[in-house]
Amino acid sequence: MVFLKNRLSRSLLLIITPLVLSAYIHLWNPIGFPSLYFDEGIYMRRAINMLETHSPQEDPYFYDHPYFGQIFLAGIFWMTGYPSSLHPSVNSIQSIEKLYLFPRILMGVLAIIDTLLVYKISERRYSRNVAFIASTLFAVMPITSLLMRVLLDGIQLPFFLASVFFADRVNINDFKNNRRFVITLVSGALLGLAIFTKIPVFTMVLLVGFQVFTNNKNSFKVLGIWLIPVILIPMIWPVYAISIGHLNDWLMGVYYQTHREAQTFFASLNLFFKADPVLFIVGTAGLVFAAIRRDYFLLLWAIPFLMALYFVGWVLIYHFIPLLPILCIAGARLLLEIPNRIRFKSIARISLSVIVAGILIFGITTTILLITSNVNSFYFEGALFLTQYLEDNNVSFKKNNLTIISDAFYLWIPQHVFHLPGTYKTFFDSTLSRTQLSLLIVDAGFMEVMHEHNKQGMLLHTIYDTNNTKKIAMFGENHYNQNMSIYLYEPKASNSH
Repeated sequence: MVFLKNRLSRSLLLIITPLVLSAYIHLWNPIGFPSLYFDEGIYMRRAINMLETHSPQEDPYFYDHPYFGQIFLAGIFWMTGYPSSLHPSVNSIQSIEKLYLFPRILMGVLAIIDTLLVYKISERRYSRNVAFIASTLFAVMPITSLLMRVLLDGIQLPFFLASVFFADRVNINDFKNNRRFVITLVSGALLGLAIFTKIPVFTMVLLVGFQVFTNNKNSFKVLGIWLIPVILIPMIWPVYAISIGHLNDWLMGVYYQTHREAQTFFASLNLFFKADPVLFIVGTAGLVFAAIRRDYFLLLWAIPFLMALYFVGWVLIYHFIPLLPILCIAGARLLLEIPNRIRFKSIARISLSVIVAGILIFGITTTILLITSNVNSFYFEGALFLTQYLEDNNVSFKKNNLTIISDAFYLWIPQHVFHLPGTYKTFFDSTLSRTQLSLLIVDAGFMEVMHEHNKQGMLLHTIYDTNNTKKIAMFGENHYNQNMSIYLYEPKASNSH
């Protein structure tokens, strides 16, 4: 009895420890770190637009991603009464911060769920020790701070991991036909929703399909049942476009997404290495070890997805989010193999403890230094000033049709929370004009786009660098050498003709 109690206590400790660490890391300071990101503003805008219009398609002609990201966010917002439940005010910076705090807490909760799923997947497929090390790595390593941002990749991840989790429980020997049928459909539906969030994870069909197939004595019937929701759910996106006569727009949108000019695959890998060299090295070595051991579970997870990213060409660091769990699992397997290569067992046990402890201490220390910083204060100050400025000049700007040009994360609050008049455009918008009265929110992102040697950069430069543009506010500097300024551009009368 005592033995069972001790074993149960150890089991609980192994699973609770990474969950507590994950909760601390992802919920301690969600609005201070990481920095606000362009795409967060886009997805927040789409989610609130869906609440208001009940349509998942914001722009009738622009198709870049499927709809489940904004459907999921809008559903959570509707259930909680967000944003009105926060009683937003244009007179309080705390009010502006709370508007971002809620969705970031939501992403933190999803990261905790991810940690639990990493543990359960590793435990069932390998061992409890692999599960503990893998889930703890996933909880504390610096690169997983990407999960705090409101990004489709972070929304997608728990659905994909849950699909893997249920696929490992579809076993022809364990359940009656009805129960096995339900679990098969659940796994397929979850992967279908993950693909319906963002397309590149379709490569995981090979991994999860392999699990379903091999767990059911190579049954094509069970595999076929599983494939039904995997295929049908993502098909909602093109079918919807066809139903409203926008098939060509959909095709153009998909083509645009896969042929954009940005960072290459290897440039983003280099950024990954700089952001988290320890997990990059340990995880990559773990995948090499998996190839030697012919661990098809790890290889089918990593290789098809990496190949898809490579051939698409347009890769940003957060596109690697679906690979973070497998790098942690592969790294954990490799670390636990070290004692088997050492002849003396006492030395083997000590070496394992020292290496694992060293990696985890590095991860925890580095991540704590990051999450206790505040890199967003001037963003919120600027967002508050912008909102108040638009509120104070409501009548004048409405009459003169003001255009606000900025990073997307400044725009959704005045546009969709306070419903202030104006035409809201990001600095990537190709319809910007020198003939429009404009408010420019100039920060590092704005300057980066403006200094690009292309048509958009030249357009921004002709609006920004002119005697008709005057600075009305500035926020920053901080020890990260970041600041943002707000400019008012008033076109000459001759430019308006």
